[in-house]
Amino acid sequence: MNGRQNTEKSTLTPVRIGILVFPGSNCDQDCHYALTHVLGASAEFIWHKTEILPKLDAIVIPGGFSYGDYLRTGAIARFSPVMAAVVRFAESGGMVLGICNGFQVLLEAGLLPGVMLRNRGLSFICRDIHVRVENSATSFTGGLHEGQVLRLPIAHAEGNYYADQETLLSLNAQRQILFRYCDADGTVTPDSNPNGSLENIAGVMNVHGNVLGMMPHPERCAENILGNEDGKLILRSMLDSLTGMKLSVNSLCTPGKG
Repeated sequence: MNGRQNTEKSTLTPVRIGILVFPGSNCDQDCHYALTHVLGASAEFIWHKTEILPKLDAIVIPGGFSYGDYLRTGAIARFSPVMAAVVRFAESGGMVLGICNGFQVLLEAGLLPGVMLRNRGLSFICRDIHVRVENSATSFTGGLHEGQVLRLPIAHAEGNYYADQETLLSLNAQRQILFRYCDADGTVTPDSNPNGSLENIAGVMNVHGNVLGMMPHPERCAENILGNEDGKLILRSMLDSLTGMKLSVNSLCTPGKG
Protein backbone atom coordinates (compact mmCIF):
# COMPACT_ATOMS: atom_id res chain seq x y z
CA MET A 1 0.00 0.00 0.00
CA ASN A 2 1.09 3.63 -0.34
CA GLY A 3 2.69 5.67 2.41
CA ARG A 4 -0.64 7.10 3.51
CA GLN A 5 -1.73 3.84 5.11
CA ASN A 6 -2.23 4.38 8.83
CA THR A 7 -0.53 2.16 11.38
CA GLU A 8 -3.70 2.09 13.50
CA LYS A 9 -4.59 -1.15 11.71
CA SER A 10 -2.50 -3.16 14.15
CA THR A 11 -4.13 -1.65 17.25
CA LEU A 12 -7.72 -2.67 16.52
CA THR A 13 -9.42 -6.03 16.61
CA PRO A 14 -10.76 -6.27 13.05
CA VAL A 15 -14.51 -5.98 12.75
CA ARG A 16 -16.56 -6.77 9.65
CA ILE A 17 -18.32 -3.86 7.99
CA GLY A 18 -20.70 -4.17 5.05
CA ILE A 19 -20.81 -1.18 2.70
CA LEU A 20 -23.94 -1.03 0.56
CA VAL A 21 -23.61 -0.26 -3.14
CA PHE A 22 -26.58 1.07 -5.11
CA PRO A 23 -26.61 2.20 -8.74
CA GLY A 24 -25.37 5.77 -8.29
CA SER A 25 -23.38 5.27 -5.08
CA ASN A 26 -20.18 7.31 -5.28
CA CYS A 27 -18.76 7.32 -1.76
CA ASP A 28 -18.58 3.55 -1.26
CA GLN A 29 -14.89 3.40 -2.20
CA ASP A 30 -14.10 6.33 0.11
CA CYS A 31 -15.82 4.57 3.01
CA HIS A 32 -14.00 1.32 2.26
CA TYR A 33 -10.62 3.07 2.16
CA ALA A 34 -11.18 4.97 5.41
CA LEU A 35 -12.43 1.91 7.28
CA THR A 36 -9.81 -0.55 6.03
CA HIS A 37 -6.59 1.26 5.12
CA VAL A 38 -6.91 4.05 7.68
CA LEU A 39 -8.65 2.33 10.59
CA GLY A 40 -7.96 -1.35 10.07
CA ALA A 41 -11.45 -2.80 9.87
CA SER A 42 -12.45 -5.56 7.49
CA ALA A 43 -14.94 -4.14 5.00
CA GLU A 44 -16.77 -5.62 2.03
CA PHE A 45 -19.14 -4.25 -0.56
CA ILE A 46 -22.77 -5.42 -0.46
CA TRP A 47 -24.62 -5.14 -3.80
CA HIS A 48 -28.13 -3.69 -3.64
CA LYS A 49 -29.72 -6.91 -4.92
CA THR A 50 -28.34 -8.94 -2.01
CA GLU A 51 -31.17 -10.46 0.03
CA ILE A 52 -29.19 -12.31 2.70
CA LEU A 53 -26.36 -10.48 4.44
CA PRO A 54 -23.09 -12.18 5.37
CA LYS A 55 -22.05 -12.14 9.02
CA LEU A 56 -21.39 -8.47 9.78
CA ASP A 57 -20.71 -6.30 12.80
CA ALA A 58 -22.05 -3.12 11.18
CA ILE A 59 -23.41 -1.68 7.94
CA VAL A 60 -22.53 1.61 6.27
CA ILE A 61 -24.88 3.16 3.73
CA PRO A 62 -22.64 5.60 1.85
CA GLY A 63 -23.32 8.83 0.04
CA GLY A 64 -24.05 9.29 -3.64
CA PHE A 65 -27.07 9.51 -5.88
CA SER A 66 -28.78 6.14 -5.47
CA TYR A 67 -30.94 5.47 -8.53
CA GLY A 68 -30.15 8.97 -9.77
CA ASP A 69 -32.17 10.53 -6.91
CA TYR A 70 -35.31 10.02 -8.99
CA LEU A 71 -38.65 10.62 -7.22
CA ARG A 72 -36.92 11.64 -3.97
CA THR A 73 -33.46 11.07 -2.57
CA GLY A 74 -33.40 7.53 -1.16
CA ALA A 75 -37.00 6.79 -2.16
CA ILE A 76 -36.16 4.07 -4.68
CA ALA A 77 -33.15 2.69 -2.82
CA ARG A 78 -35.44 2.09 0.13
CA PHE A 79 -37.14 -0.68 -1.93
CA SER A 80 -33.93 -2.44 -2.99
CA PRO A 81 -33.82 -6.10 -1.90
CA VAL A 82 -30.90 -5.41 0.43
CA MET A 83 -32.89 -2.92 2.51
CA ALA A 84 -35.22 -5.59 3.89
CA ALA A 85 -32.12 -7.32 5.23
CA VAL A 86 -30.76 -4.01 6.58
CA VAL A 87 -34.03 -3.36 8.42
CA ARG A 88 -33.86 -6.84 10.00
CA PHE A 89 -30.21 -6.24 10.91
CA ALA A 90 -31.01 -2.90 12.56
CA GLU A 91 -34.06 -4.25 14.37
CA SER A 92 -31.90 -7.02 15.82
CA GLY A 93 -29.53 -4.41 17.26
CA GLY A 94 -26.94 -4.25 14.47
CA MET A 95 -25.10 -0.96 14.08
CA VAL A 96 -25.95 1.04 10.95
CA LEU A 97 -24.37 4.30 9.79
CA GLY A 98 -25.97 6.26 6.94
CA ILE A 99 -23.94 9.11 5.44
CA CYS A 100 -25.58 11.82 3.31
CA ASN A 101 -27.60 9.82 0.76
CA GLY A 102 -27.38 6.97 3.28
CA PHE A 103 -29.11 9.20 5.84
CA GLN A 104 -31.82 9.91 3.28
CA VAL A 105 -32.27 6.17 2.65
CA LEU A 106 -32.59 5.50 6.40
CA LEU A 107 -35.33 8.14 6.65
CA GLU A 108 -37.20 6.67 3.70
CA ALA A 109 -36.90 3.18 5.21
CA GLY A 110 -38.38 4.35 8.51
CA LEU A 111 -35.27 3.46 10.47
CA LEU A 112 -34.94 7.09 11.55
CA PRO A 113 -37.65 9.69 12.20
CA GLY A 114 -38.21 12.73 10.02
CA VAL A 115 -37.79 13.57 6.34
CA MET A 116 -35.28 15.38 4.15
CA LEU A 117 -36.25 18.46 2.11
CA ARG A 118 -34.46 20.49 -0.54
CA ASN A 119 -31.83 22.85 0.80
CA ARG A 120 -33.17 26.21 1.85
CA GLY A 121 -31.38 27.92 -1.04
CA LEU A 122 -32.53 25.26 -3.55
CA SER A 123 -28.93 24.68 -4.63
CA PHE A 124 -26.32 21.96 -4.23
CA ILE A 125 -23.83 22.74 -1.45
CA CYS A 126 -20.29 21.34 -1.36
CA ARG A 127 -18.00 22.81 1.31
CA ASP A 128 -16.63 22.33 4.79
CA ILE A 129 -18.88 23.17 7.72
CA HIS A 130 -18.65 22.82 11.50
CA VAL A 131 -20.77 20.61 13.71
CA ARG A 132 -21.05 20.44 17.48
CA VAL A 133 -21.23 17.09 19.28
CA GLU A 134 -24.48 17.07 21.26
CA ASN A 135 -24.23 13.63 22.87
CA SER A 136 -20.98 11.75 23.46
CA ALA A 137 -22.54 8.83 25.34
CA THR A 138 -23.28 6.79 22.20
CA SER A 139 -21.62 4.05 20.18
CA PHE A 140 -20.93 6.56 17.40
CA THR A 141 -19.48 9.37 19.51
CA GLY A 142 -17.82 7.62 22.45
CA GLY A 143 -14.39 8.94 21.48
CA LEU A 144 -15.62 12.54 21.40
CA HIS A 145 -16.71 14.93 24.11
CA GLU A 146 -19.91 16.89 24.39
CA GLY A 147 -19.59 20.34 22.89
CA GLN A 148 -16.62 19.33 20.73
CA VAL A 149 -16.53 21.09 17.35
CA LEU A 150 -15.65 19.11 14.22
CA ARG A 151 -14.92 20.38 10.74
CA LEU A 152 -16.51 18.10 8.16
CA PRO A 153 -17.39 18.35 4.45
CA ILE A 154 -20.94 18.35 3.14
CA ALA A 155 -22.10 17.72 -0.44
CA HIS A 156 -25.86 17.62 -0.92
CA ALA A 157 -28.89 19.28 -2.44
CA GLU A 158 -31.42 17.78 -0.01
CA GLY A 159 -30.07 18.06 3.50
CA ASN A 160 -32.80 20.18 5.05
CA TYR A 161 -33.93 17.94 7.91
CA TYR A 162 -37.57 18.29 8.93
CA ALA A 163 -39.74 16.65 11.58
CA ASP A 164 -42.98 17.63 13.24
CA GLN A 165 -42.95 19.30 16.65
CA GLU A 166 -43.79 16.13 18.56
CA THR A 167 -40.90 14.28 16.92
CA LEU A 168 -38.51 17.15 17.61
CA LEU A 169 -39.49 17.19 21.27
CA SER A 170 -38.90 13.45 21.48
CA LEU A 171 -35.54 13.68 19.70
CA ASN A 172 -34.35 16.29 22.18
CA ALA A 173 -35.77 14.50 25.22
CA GLN A 174 -34.16 11.18 24.21
CA ARG A 175 -30.87 12.90 23.21
CA GLN A 176 -31.09 11.46 19.72
CA ILE A 177 -29.65 14.54 18.03
CA LEU A 178 -25.90 13.81 17.88
CA PHE A 179 -24.65 16.69 15.72
CA ARG A 180 -25.76 20.26 15.10
CA TYR A 181 -24.38 22.73 12.57
CA CYS A 182 -22.48 25.50 14.35
CA ASP A 183 -19.80 28.11 13.81
CA ALA A 184 -16.09 27.47 14.44
CA ASP A 185 -16.54 28.43 18.10
CA GLY A 186 -19.35 25.93 18.65
CA THR A 187 -22.20 28.42 18.68
CA VAL A 188 -25.37 27.22 16.94
CA THR A 189 -26.62 30.11 14.82
CA PRO A 190 -28.86 30.59 11.78
CA ASP A 191 -25.81 31.66 9.76
CA SER A 192 -24.01 28.41 10.55
CA ASN A 193 -26.92 26.37 9.18
CA PRO A 194 -26.00 25.54 5.57
CA ASN A 195 -29.29 24.02 4.39
CA GLY A 196 -32.17 25.22 6.60
CA SER A 197 -32.30 22.05 8.70
CA LEU A 198 -34.62 22.38 11.71
CA GLU A 199 -32.73 23.21 14.90
CA ASN A 200 -29.48 23.04 12.87
CA ILE A 201 -29.71 19.23 12.95
CA ALA A 202 -26.84 17.49 11.13
CA GLY A 203 -27.12 13.97 12.56
CA VAL A 204 -29.86 11.90 14.22
CA MET A 205 -29.77 8.55 16.01
CA ASN A 206 -32.64 6.12 16.56
CA VAL A 207 -34.07 5.65 20.04
CA HIS A 208 -32.20 2.36 20.52
CA GLY A 209 -28.83 3.97 19.75
CA ASN A 210 -27.70 1.62 16.98
CA VAL A 211 -28.66 3.60 13.85
CA LEU A 212 -27.16 6.98 12.95
CA GLY A 213 -27.86 9.18 9.95
CA MET A 214 -25.66 12.21 9.28
CA MET A 215 -25.35 14.59 6.34
CA PRO A 216 -21.60 15.47 6.68
CA HIS A 217 -19.04 13.02 5.27
CA PRO A 218 -16.61 11.70 7.92
CA GLU A 219 -14.95 9.38 5.39
CA ARG A 220 -13.79 12.39 3.34
CA CYS A 221 -11.68 13.78 6.18
CA ALA A 222 -10.22 10.69 7.83
CA GLU A 223 -6.49 11.18 7.29
CA ASN A 224 -4.02 14.01 7.53
CA ILE A 225 -3.13 14.15 3.84
CA LEU A 226 -6.65 15.50 3.24
CA GLY A 227 -5.92 18.38 5.60
CA ASN A 228 -8.33 17.27 8.28
CA GLU A 229 -8.82 14.12 10.35
CA ASP A 230 -11.96 15.07 12.27
CA GLY A 231 -14.06 12.48 10.46
CA LYS A 232 -11.79 9.72 11.70
CA LEU A 233 -12.89 10.49 15.25
CA ILE A 234 -16.45 9.43 14.41
CA LEU A 235 -15.47 6.31 12.48
CA ARG A 236 -12.97 5.29 15.15
CA SER A 237 -15.60 5.74 17.86
CA MET A 238 -17.87 3.37 15.96
CA LEU A 239 -15.13 0.77 15.47
CA ASP A 240 -13.94 1.01 19.07
CA SER A 241 -17.50 0.40 20.23
CA LEU A 242 -17.80 -2.65 17.98
CA THR A 243 -14.41 -3.95 19.14
CA GLY A 244 -15.52 -3.57 22.75
CA MET A 245 -18.67 -5.54 22.01
CA LYS A 246 -16.65 -8.34 20.40
CA LEU A 247 -14.26 -8.48 23.36
CA SER A 248 -17.17 -8.64 25.78
CA VAL A 249 -18.74 -11.51 23.86
CA ASN A 250 -15.43 -13.36 23.68
CA SER A 251 -14.92 -12.90 27.41
CA LEU A 252 -18.37 -14.28 28.21
CA CYS A 253 -17.82 -17.26 25.90
CA THR A 254 -14.39 -18.15 27.35
CA PRO A 255 -14.44 -20.78 30.14
CA GLY A 256 -13.54 -19.28 33.47
CA LYS A 257 -14.37 -15.77 32.35
CA GLY A 258 -17.29 -13.53 33.28
